Amino acid sequence: MFRPRVRRRRGPRAGLAAVALAFAVAVTGCGTAEQAHLDGGPSPTLTEFTPRIGLLLPDTHTARWETFDRPLIEAKVEQVCPGCTVDYANAEGGVAAQKQQVDSMITAGVDVLILNPVDARALSSAVAKAVNAGIPVISYDRLADGPISGFVSFDGRQIGRLQAEALLKAMGPKADGGRIVMMNGDPADPNATALKRAALEVLNGRVRIAKSYDTDRWRPEIAHANMAGAIAALGAGSIDGVYAANDGLARGVISALKANFVEPLPPVTGQDADLGAIRRIISGEQYMTVYKPFKPMADAAAEMAVALGRGDPPDAIAPQGGGEATLRGVPAVQFAPIPVTVRNVRDTVVRDGMYTIEQICTPKYTSACAKAGLTV
Repeated sequence: MFRPRVRRRRGPRAGLAAVALAFAVAVTGCGTAEQAHLDGGPSPTLTEFTPRIGLLLPDTHTARWETFDRPLIEAKVEQVCPGCTVDYANAEGGVAAQKQQVDSMITAGVDVLILNPVDARALSSAVAKAVNAGIPVISYDRLADGPISGFVSFDGRQIGRLQAEALLKAMGPKADGGRIVMMNGDPADPNATALKRAALEVLNGRVRIAKSYDTDRWRPEIAHANMAGAIAALGAGSIDGVYAANDGLARGVISALKANFVEPLPPVTGQDADLGAIRRIISGEQYMTVYKPFKPMADAAAEMAVALGRGDPPDAIAPQGGGEATLRGVPAVQFAPIPVTVRNVRDTVVRDGMYTIEQICTPKYTSACAKAGLTV
């Protein structure tokens, strides 16, 4: 729930529009020299004003928002701007709730907003309202409609391709002419649209898409119901693979497959590297996920927010600024995703400190972890 604070002195906003338009940095992968400061290196020197930052995330059923994104953004803000405050709210999947949260942030006097929209199009008027109040808006993870000042995310089209390529590999000989079910994300989310289009570019002409569903608000229980319907229509033994757009949908899909006694389970994709998904991969229930190292992304959003909130020039967080703007002219920082299967769990999410072996390998997964080489 959003907790209003006493309105503080507002920072200088003169020239913010020009700053936002000039603010351009394109990144094709994590750990590049241009982004070294985002991974713990020295941060640029900024002015003394401590802006108040609003952070609005879309839901709680996607584990990453509360587990990783929120604490990482808050920690980076504190690191680069001691004394800066972060006002936080989660929309719990509600468009109306998020619009009200934007209004509350405006009233409370935030200096900049980091927004992950529940519905990109529906939030466009709220974005415009904030900007008209002199508050720049950074679109986080999902590209919001409206006059945003920056965008921080991963390459959605690359994620879709990685998922589809992995599914074909897992299907083996059945990749040529086999039947799959597509469990896509929320059509109101531009990321879901990008994922779907990119996946289809890989899958079309190779497999038969027997059923395809768009999943409102990315809700796992909807994916479960849709998958149960697909099994009833197609037959338990007639599904050779499932494209699931994220790990929450994969969870719903797999629970429906198991409830309908489908054995062996067909390969199922995912995204976000949720802890539950990593365990399902270790145990053989889910074939893969896509790991998106959240810290560089959260760091970029935090530094961008501090800079824009202060009205600082682009080189405050982009020493190599002036690069080519992307995504309909919106300055953007994008990072490269990483596919994860049982073969590289240790070299990705464990090596990067996202999860420990102990977190993954609970007693239920002792045998699977040993077989995967995660434990001695």
